[in-house]
Amino acid sequence: MSVPHEALDFERPGFFRQLLLRDWAYMALVLAVAVTAYAMYGHMMDRYDTGGLILAAGMSAWLGWFWRPWQLFSVIVAVLSLFGVWLYGDDLARGESVFWLNYIGSGQAGVMWMSVMVYLSTVAYVVGLFSRSDFPYKAGAAFAWIAAGAGLMALMVRWREIYLHDPSWGYIPVANLYEVFVLMVAMIALMYLYYEQRTGQRGMGAFVMLVVAASTTFLLWYMFDRDAHMVEPLVPALDSWWMKIHVPTNFVGYGGFAIAAMLGVAYLVRHRMERTRPDSRVLARIPSKDALDGVMYKAIAIGFAFFTIATVLGAMWAAEAWGGYWTWDPKETWSLILWLTYAAWLHMRFTKGWRGPGMAWWAIIGLFVTTFTFLGVNMFLSGLHSYGEL
Repeated sequence: MSVPHEALDFERPGFFRQLLLRDWAYMALVLAVAVTAYAMYGHMMDRYDTGGLILAAGMSAWLGWFWRPWQLFSVIVAVLSLFGVWLYGDDLARGESVFWLNYIGSGQAGVMWMSVMVYLSTVAYVVGLFSRSDFPYKAGAAFAWIAAGAGLMALMVRWREIYLHDPSWGYIPVANLYEVFVLMVAMIALMYLYYEQRTGQRGMGAFVMLVVAASTTFLLWYMFDRDAHMVEPLVPALDSWWMKIHVPTNFVGYGGFAIAAMLGVAYLVRHRMERTRPDSRVLARIPSKDALDGVMYKAIAIGFAFFTIATVLGAMWAAEAWGGYWTWDPKETWSLILWLTYAAWLHMRFTKGWRGPGMAWWAIIGLFVTTFTFLGVNMFLSGLHSYGEL
């Protein structure tokens, strides 16, 4: 049996030898920020909060090493967030009197800018699909970066706004549907930008950003129709440190599944156009089926890994809150169905080598299962997770 040459490439430099001075500088910056935060607020933190700070710093440093665009992006988001927090001071009313907070840097203003940038990015990517120039694609990526940054900044500043409403609240802003939708929009945009940068396949954006735009549309409806942006006390059932890790981990999984589904749509569009319009300019702008299939597989694999971790964390949270790891609550049941959906997809791909339109359709159907697990259960079924109703 032969072994691929790349598996025996002993001349390839190790991971640490590939790091640049900027990578070490970024790690030092993250460490300095974490130490400063602990020095200022350590007396208010329990062991779980301290562990969360260490985990967040480690993850940010590792992500900056693994994906260098994250370094500048995270620094900009942190600076803008801290600027907004500084402008607020201890007076929530400054959100209406200070220009930056009122129009750009508050939690709600940040969400509005995120929404505008998402729509501009979607339009730019779709235009790029029909254009001979790559400029619309580059503009779409720039708008997507701004959208993700605005969304994360909005959540960071909203965290301060929650404290200003009532210091006893002080929960991390992933506690209601409004906040998690902001997180999901930013998460999907960032995950897509990672895959675009790694593969160079900009044509994927015309499809992936559609689901981001759809999520943004729902978010805006929910915000204006239900006043969902208003800060309220934390639901008692969510008053746990488990929420701080369970919810973000869950939405990395959802983000991977959403990206995979839209790449499945792109795969089917290309598959059909190859038979009906092989000379189409649009066809030439859509990534190859092999490229789409590869990214779809990676997105599902990453999403499945994080969703599995989130499910385990959720079970541990349930044991603490309700006295049992599994109660066959509708949310738990549909989470199991969702897990089995993608476990089967990965099994068939990994062991049987399945590819093609059937797997693309499977990924698309998986998004419907994901959507029902996330939203449908709360809308149509009742159970221990009823606090998540619309």
